[in-house]
Amino acid sequence: MKKALALLACVTAPALAAPVSYTIDGNHTFPVFETDHLGFSTQRGRFNKTSGKITLDVAARKGSVEVSIDAASIDMGFAKWNENMRGEGFFNTEAFPTITFKADRLQFDGDKPVSAEGSLTLLGVTRPVALTLTRFHCAPHPLNKRETCGADITARLKRSEFGMTKNIPSVSDEVRLVIGVEAFRDAP
Repeated sequence: MKKALALLACVTAPALAAPVSYTIDGNHTFPVFETDHLGFSTQRGRFNKTSGKITLDVAARKGSVEVSIDAASIDMGFAKWNENMRGEGFFNTEAFPTITFKADRLQFDGDKPVSAEGSLTLLGVTRPVALTLTRFHCAPHPLNKRETCGADITARLKRSEFGMTKNIPSVSDEVRLVIGVEAFRDAP
């Protein structure tokens, strides 16, 4: 019996160490951004349509991330402000309908990824961006029983580095990103 278990462990170990692919759950992933407004308050907006893939190889401490955000799905809380943010001075969604993030460098602390280094493309400009991951957790989803991974993601960037300079310094150049992400494991 011990030999059979040892043999089974040897046969299944490579399969467990293979990269695993996850699809981002667009119903539970909303990139939120925060900016300072005239020194009076922190203003927040979010994007309501996000999609992408995450690949994790925990044994090799590697992975990749590809995220696509529908820039026109921006939600500032009321229609007039959304229209302004979709315009040429800010996200210019007619000319640049998609914001993307791609990373193939994940840093791990033990079994958990803690950062993703990659590139963000916004307004047609691609620049390096590092994301910090906290609360990373994978487990069977209590409702649909599929393996699900989630994390809280943060980053800071300067919007002027992507060509978005309207209203600086009234609206801060520095933008803080706060993203709750959930992703379902793809079928093998």
